[in-house]
Amino acid sequence: MKELLRKIMRWLMTPVRTNYRRRNGVMGSEAKKEIPNHILLGLARDMIREGHTATISVKGYSMRPFLEHERDRVVLEAPDELEVGDAVLAEIRRGHYVLHRIIAIEGDTLTLMGDGNLRGVEVCEKEDVAGVVTHYLRPRRTLLASDPGLKRHIRLWRKLLPVRRYLLFIYKAVV
Repeated sequence: MKELLRKIMRWLMTPVRTNYRRRNGVMGSEAKKEIPNHILLGLARDMIREGHTATISVKGYSMRPFLEHERDRVVLEAPDELEVGDAVLAEIRRGHYVLHRIIAIEGDTLTLMGDGNLRGVEVCEKEDVAGVVTHYLRPRRTLLASDPGLKRHIRLWRKLLPVRRYLLFIYKAVV
């Protein structure tokens, strides 16, 4: 009897699960194959240098609240000119890549920090930048990195660094 009830409930809940998956960007039950970051991002860097664009899925929480782990994707292109506030994919050590935002530029040296980081920065050279984010791909919409509203939010978030700890705590509790 329990098994029959379990099957009925599972059958009744199928539309709810499907709708949840569609709403939250979770694809069907097909298996995903993960490629190690140093290989995948190295290939993406090479493609970008050849003039192509690359779309990668975001892994990790260092870019919260603007990018969410395994929900969002970004489109990367070769950088023409780098500015403070740009999100870039950079190789900070051989084979170690980060997708973080530029917080300072001094000559050819860039200082990077994740939006979800409270302290700690990475330093790299302009030639270490593999690509700059041009589009943020979310489950139901696409945002241009050049969107004025998004740029305002990014500038405001940078100014809120002293209270970022509390804002991220609230964000994590809500999400």
